[in-house]
Amino acid sequence: MTHIPVKTMHVDDVTLAYKEYGYGDPVVFISGLGSTMDMWNPPVLKKISQRFRVIIFDNRNTGYSSASDKSISIPLLARDTANLMDALGISSANIIGHSMGASIAQELALSFPKKVTRLILVAGECGGTESIRMQPEILSQLMDKSGSVQDIVNRMFSLLFPASWLAHHDPLCYCPEISEPVPGNEIVSRQMDAFFTWKGSFSRLSKIRFPTLVITGTDDVIVPPINSRILSGRIIGADLVEIPIAGHGLMYQFPDRFSNYVLEFLNR
Repeated sequence: MTHIPVKTMHVDDVTLAYKEYGYGDPVVFISGLGSTMDMWNPPVLKKISQRFRVIIFDNRNTGYSSASDKSISIPLLARDTANLMDALGISSANIIGHSMGASIAQELALSFPKKVTRLILVAGECGGTESIRMQPEILSQLMDKSGSVQDIVNRMFSLLFPASWLAHHDPLCYCPEISEPVPGNEIVSRQMDAFFTWKGSFSRLSKIRFPTLVITGTDDVIVPPINSRILSGRIIGADLVEIPIAGHGLMYQFPDRFSNYVLEFLNR
């Protein structure tokens, strides 16, 4: 993809960094825990931006966005998204959220329903006591920052991708180069607190009345796929797609398949 400059917009008590690709109806991508906007897979952005105006951005305290001492919460990050849309003159958009970004997307849909045209929840969960959490050993691996940079990267790849896929693929060939500042342990810890203390959406999901697509990988160990079944079961009329042999990094493993599901849903 051609180089797209980073723009900034003052929102609430922070400055949010964002990029735009393409033209058409807007699609806003909401990043997950510890993720920056350049972690979205370029082939996915390229394919979707051929038909739509794609907006990606860094959550507060992340990447090129500025920091704030304000306590991070899922409702706050949803409000940031709504405020950014207002600042960009976007009254309503298609919303895609990945992982923690799917939690933010749900909160946006429930607290600011007029902001959402269609909703896509990728590797998401409903939060609260009704969600099915990752196994304790997975969480400890996720939080383990010991060893060399290569050790940490290898550990992350083993969590994002199934062993059966890693046996035949080099993940470095599938993941984008990251040029942005990566969030430090303190920010990741604050985001994780926000993610795990979110009261969740389970009892409110039936209030979501716009078209919704739920996508998961059958081999996701970070957000087990049963969570997507819970979401699609509670959201009236929601479509569920389960991609075989896909982990939490499903958009890197299968960018074409992922993009095609999204485009088919958005063009319906």
